[in-house]
Amino acid sequence: MTITEVSKKYGLSAHTLRYYERIGLIPKAHRNENGIRYYTEEDCRWIEFILCMRKAGVEIETLLEYVNLLHRGDETIEQRRQLLIKQRDKLILRMKEIKKALEKLNYKIKDYESKIVPVEKDLMKLNFNRSLMD
Repeated sequence: MTITEVSKKYGLSAHTLRYYERIGLIPKAHRNENGIRYYTEEDCRWIEFILCMRKAGVEIETLLEYVNLLHRGDETIEQRRQLLIKQRDKLILRMKEIKKALEKLNYKIKDYESKIVPVEKDLMKLNFNRSLMD
């Protein structure tokens, strides 16, 4: 796939793909005879992995650390596992915080519907009646 196709498929700009390649987050793209980048299925799997991790809130620096450890081979398996565990724990904490915020929003919405809407309706009646009197 070309960089344009990959950009559209994953919702990333070509600039972001080139940046990820430049900093070593994804492998250097292959190039055709005209020097145009093309991405293999393996390249796309890397992009999918990076996107998944980014959506989970993993910072680029952490991903770079993971990729660098991966390139060092089997001697870093435990370090990579620990890094992933730490990221998972951060994500779980964020999910708890998001759940708490969602519960508060739901409470406010329910409160809004039961308390604020009746008041707004009364105000609308008052304003409507006033405009009829004018």
